[in-house]
Amino acid sequence: MPPLVKDGWPIGSARLFAEDPIAFCEKYIPQMGGVFQIKSIFFLVIREFEYVVLVTDPDMVKHIMVDNNRNYVKSYAYRVLKVLLGEGLLTSEGDFWRKQRRLLQPGFHRDRLATFVQIMTQAGQELVDKWSALPKGTEVDVSTSMMEMTLNIVCRAMFSSDVRDAMEVVNREFDLANENLINRVTNPFPLPYWLPAPSVKREKEGYNAIKNVVADIIEKRRSSKEKYDDLLAMLMEVEDADTGEKMSNKQIQDEVITIFLAGHETTAVALTWMMHCLEENPEVEEKLAEEEKRVLNGGTPVLDDLRELEYTRMVIDETLRLYPPAWIIGRHTLAEDQLGEYRIPNNTNCLIPVYYIHRDPKNWDEPLKFIPERFNKENSKGRHKFAYFPFGGGPRLCIGNNFALMEMQLIAPMLVRAFKLRKPKGFEFKKEPLVTMRPSPHMKMVLTSR
Repeated sequence: MPPLVKDGWPIGSARLFAEDPIAFCEKYIPQMGGVFQIKSIFFLVIREFEYVVLVTDPDMVKHIMVDNNRNYVKSYAYRVLKVLLGEGLLTSEGDFWRKQRRLLQPGFHRDRLATFVQIMTQAGQELVDKWSALPKGTEVDVSTSMMEMTLNIVCRAMFSSDVRDAMEVVNREFDLANENLINRVTNPFPLPYWLPAPSVKREKEGYNAIKNVVADIIEKRRSSKEKYDDLLAMLMEVEDADTGEKMSNKQIQDEVITIFLAGHETTAVALTWMMHCLEENPEVEEKLAEEEKRVLNGGTPVLDDLRELEYTRMVIDETLRLYPPAWIIGRHTLAEDQLGEYRIPNNTNCLIPVYYIHRDPKNWDEPLKFIPERFNKENSKGRHKFAYFPFGGGPRLCIGNNFALMEMQLIAPMLVRAFKLRKPKGFEFKKEPLVTMRPSPHMKMVLTSR
């Protein structure tokens, strides 16, 4: 077995990880190496797993996620997410997951993504117009603005028609769901859903509100005679190549909610972190503005512009390196395995802290500096695929990775050419590792026209 972190008496070192996983990783990973155990007396009670190991060595991560991926399923945390996401692509397993992945894949092919470019740039322009109408020096909530914009994009891509009421419900309830779900993951004794406690009642109401609004949209679409060309139409029409079966309303609902969560929250958080990074690195911001002027010169970006916006893509990659929204990945062993010299027993939760691996001095020179040029072609040669993997890897690579990257690459230059965003004097925040890693409190910045 891998070495054990023995601190955290009397409960065990898992308590230290649960209390502040970022600080825990920064303290213990340099001491303990590429794989090590954490423990808690509560593991004896939970029964969901017997052991927990942290894995940070890129070769070991590759073994888990690629070489021997069939020996690993999603970890305990993903099972908690099922209360909201059901059997969506993020949480399902085995043959059912493979079938769903095959059915959904056409919706995220490059040709299909091209149809979403106008939706993305239109939403970006709406945000620019909204901010431009505010008096100079206005303080804006960047976190909320990015969340509203990306939700707007995913709603239009998913439904094409106006679903403003649904957007309001989803935007409100996802924020609360993020906190509730991570509390259930880290609390050894979460309140059971059958308990008539006010907090449990409110939690269930939030999940049901999201499910109900999506179910209502699906039901209305089923009874409509109009023709649509959006992701929901694709989900409703696609057939299994072997059986000819179509997805049930429940399957569609689970996939829609999964796409909502994975398709807007992570991108919004990444764009928020990017605004922070640009303020901290004004020379990068100026290079970004120069590229926008050279490539777009104030015009609306189109698909063919993405190849020219090379520096913009490097800035996105460097933001995702330092602040990966999907900050940790969990896998659970189905059978005993070997990682390096260590035996990994069955029923082990393997936690892969993407956040730390992206900042590990073993993988990166000057890891805490924001240097977009790391990601030019020359500097990227020979880099281990699991030194940088903000969208996961292997068969379960995020299906929406190209959607998200395209969205950010189109919108970032539109924002940079219009504004300089600066944090108010004295504003402080911390990294809050919930289901996604986001700034807390919300990122507030002062608008200045460029």
